[in-house]
Amino acid sequence: MNLLATVVLLPLVLGTALCFWLGRVQTPARRRATAWAAGLVAAAALGGLLEGAAPVFAGQTLLAHWPWVPAIGLNLGLRLDGLAWMFAALISGIGILIVLYAAYYLHPDDPAGKFFSTLMLFMAAMLGIVLSDNLLLLVVFWELTSISSFLLIGYWGHKEESRAGARMALAVTGGGGLALLAGFVVLGQIAGTYELSQMLGRGAEIQAHPMFPVALVLILLGCFTKSAQFPFHFWLPEAMAAPTPVSAYLHSATMVKAGLFLLARLYPVIGGNALFEGIVATVGLVTMVFAAFVALFKHDLKGLLAYSTVSHLGFIAFLIGLSSPMSAVVAIFHILNHASFKAALFMTAGIVDHETGTRDLRRLGGLMKAMPWMGSFALLASASMAGLPPFNGFLSKEMMFEQAVHAQFWGSLSWLVPVLATVGGLFSMAYSLRLVHDVFFNGPARELPAHPHEPPWGMKAPVALLVAICIAVGLMPALITGPLVVAAATAVLGAPAPQFHPALWHGLNLPLLMSVIAVGGGAIYYVAWQSGGRLHRHEPRAFSGKAVFTGFIDGLFGLAGRITAAIENGSLQRYLAWMIGLAIALAAWPFWLPAADTLGAQGRELLPAPAVAVAVWLILLVVGVALLRAHRQRFTAVILAGAVGLVSSLAFVALSAPDLAMTQLSVDVVSTVLLLMGLALLPQTTPAESSARRRWRDAVLAAAGGGGVAWVAWLMLTRDHESISWYFLEKSLPEGGGTNAVNVILVDFRGYDTFGEITVLGIAAVGVLALLEGLRVHRPALDPQGRPWSYSQEPLMLRVVARLVLPLALVVSAYIFWRGHNLPGGGFIAGLITAVALVLQYMALGQARAEALLRAAAGRRFVRWIGLGLGIAWLTGVGAFFFGEPFLTSAHGHPVVPVLGELPLATAALFDLGVYITVVGATMLMLSVLGAASKETSKDKGVSA
Repeated sequence: MNLLATVVLLPLVLGTALCFWLGRVQTPARRRATAWAAGLVAAAALGGLLEGAAPVFAGQTLLAHWPWVPAIGLNLGLRLDGLAWMFAALISGIGILIVLYAAYYLHPDDPAGKFFSTLMLFMAAMLGIVLSDNLLLLVVFWELTSISSFLLIGYWGHKEESRAGARMALAVTGGGGLALLAGFVVLGQIAGTYELSQMLGRGAEIQAHPMFPVALVLILLGCFTKSAQFPFHFWLPEAMAAPTPVSAYLHSATMVKAGLFLLARLYPVIGGNALFEGIVATVGLVTMVFAAFVALFKHDLKGLLAYSTVSHLGFIAFLIGLSSPMSAVVAIFHILNHASFKAALFMTAGIVDHETGTRDLRRLGGLMKAMPWMGSFALLASASMAGLPPFNGFLSKEMMFEQAVHAQFWGSLSWLVPVLATVGGLFSMAYSLRLVHDVFFNGPARELPAHPHEPPWGMKAPVALLVAICIAVGLMPALITGPLVVAAATAVLGAPAPQFHPALWHGLNLPLLMSVIAVGGGAIYYVAWQSGGRLHRHEPRAFSGKAVFTGFIDGLFGLAGRITAAIENGSLQRYLAWMIGLAIALAAWPFWLPAADTLGAQGRELLPAPAVAVAVWLILLVVGVALLRAHRQRFTAVILAGAVGLVSSLAFVALSAPDLAMTQLSVDVVSTVLLLMGLALLPQTTPAESSARRRWRDAVLAAAGGGGVAWVAWLMLTRDHESISWYFLEKSLPEGGGTNAVNVILVDFRGYDTFGEITVLGIAAVGVLALLEGLRVHRPALDPQGRPWSYSQEPLMLRVVARLVLPLALVVSAYIFWRGHNLPGGGFIAGLITAVALVLQYMALGQARAEALLRAAAGRRFVRWIGLGLGIAWLTGVGAFFFGEPFLTSAHGHPVVPVLGELPLATAALFDLGVYITVVGATMLMLSVLGAASKETSKDKGVSA
């Protein structure tokens, strides 16, 4: 298997499934095994990256490409260059440390399988983002990070703050993802491709397009929401309700860096112009200063670190926004530095919370005595975050100051840029001092819920390693990070990166003076606020980004409630009237356009109507009139509607469409049974229309709908037009391997549509289960005429016939299934025939006996049937990737089998098998749920319908 695909699939498939399976049992041994599995999968992904490191550091770009849906430009394209390698190594490398830390952090009552399987899913999504070469594929992984982070942030679902933080994160990042998708679509239309490998060298051409500003703004919205840039910063501090391993992972190496990664990845395409620099550098600088200021006044330890993360994200965005090539190098360098000290500090915060039972900085203090190791680690990591020598944070801060001095994107006001950068560094020093001073010094702790002590080395070791990296990089930056920074920066710039010579001493210069001001001023600022306990007494103002967001959401729900109250009166007839009326208007709209004049006159000769056809039409007319007259009698109306379906089947037969006739007949039988079971839960008659106005409204809608469909059908039958039918008839056998064009279309040419349809069918069946599960209605004692209902045992004759029919029906189903690729039949029809036979068993044996024989677990096993069918269909489609073909591409041949001779076989039969199982499972699930709703007798107590 391809190296890049392996790196993504290891956590996506193996890691997620293995951790879920191992974590189902909450024993200490299984919890350790789950953690080991997650750690080994992450290590294997890192090993795969190390295998591809040599060519990447030599300047090569590794590419892998598999067609998926080429018609819309969606392909499985992966790329590994310096930038992708750096981010992927951070994701997997820090992921290993997070797994080790989480194994000791999680409480024995916390479900390990849920945590580690979701963590693996999130890791895979992040790896997919940084390794994607196709923009549409990148969006798929982008949204997967939003969903998986929602699950991780809301891991402690019993806590309101966890649920609220997860919802807010999903709303903001998910909304940004929609903007990003729109931006990618516009960008793809401009470039004529969605492949990054074909786009990265065409920046000037793309930026000259008049739609480029639209694409840029939409893409930046997606990046800013993901990386918590002002004014979308508020979701990230609220995500602190997540377990600390999640917070450490999100903040150091993964989700919040995704937006920065995308800015860097697309820099050759969208960067290097005044608009990009003005927006990105300004937003980054404002975010850096604002968030650093707010961080100082946060009393929650993780809240302080969250705002410090927002500030450093702004730091990096500011550098990416600048037009200087050197600023891209510094941005890459600080991404590495921030990942090391921020992961260490979040793990430290989790340890403090774990050992003391609180994160409130006003209660903590004096922990250096009880936790000297952790105090020392926190002191060193905080020094790096504050930008003190000789740590790695000092180096990238100095280099950032150098770039700020030369920035000119504000024109005559550009002198403010280094000033604001210095102010941001000042606030950074202040909140770093508060973190260390309030937690590990500042007198004894105050009323701690637990007695603090050093954690086990399993929690300390990751912190120690990260702090050692902070020191080592600070002392030997070029040796440790030089090649990686240059390789990643070269990928960002699309050209050779400037020379990278970081050092602790560059002489007396302006950036050094800015550092001295930032460090000294930050210390003075903190001491001034800390004196007299002013900082601990400070309460934040009510106005905040969170308050604005919450107010907006509340207002949105209020508006929705008012609209709902205005238009919703509980009348299903009214809703249907609006829906049908709108559908008619939309269908009629094209005929009002100027192009409607091209409909032309009748171009086909009409055929004479045979007597049989006239007779069938008369039957249909009589049934329609009877249905109109008896529509209030629900059972009668269903039977008459079934008769209309039977007449339609005859029409399909007459028009040489046996597949459609068989499908219509099978659907008619199954739907009639399901409708009768559903209507059994309701009164047998519908109430009369409330007014003549409503009757006229319904008559107009019926006439417009029926007449409109009839007119369109007449136009199709009588006007000459180019039909695509001939294409399918010609290509069915040579390209699909079957002579039954209808079935070949369903499982081959339009297999993706069919896959979507059976997915919807499965969702609908599960939706019926969700809606009606637990519902019980009283069986009526009398019918409307006063006659008693009988619930006696099923007739003996029906049981005997059903017993004989079932094996015969299964044989017929198998025959219809196997012949479907060349003769009328297929999985859908075969599934319906099987379902009809099983429905007969329910009628003959009763639900309890039938489900016992089917081992259906009171119908719940049918959900597995649906999952199995969808899984087989999906695996059939994915199998094409292994042969370099698009999703759901089928193969066919005529192998010679002993005894049987030459057999026409196609892989589409496997897909059809998935269709068959899904249809049977969905039908039987709905049957089971509807049957269970009426199990109680009138004497039983239950919920009345």
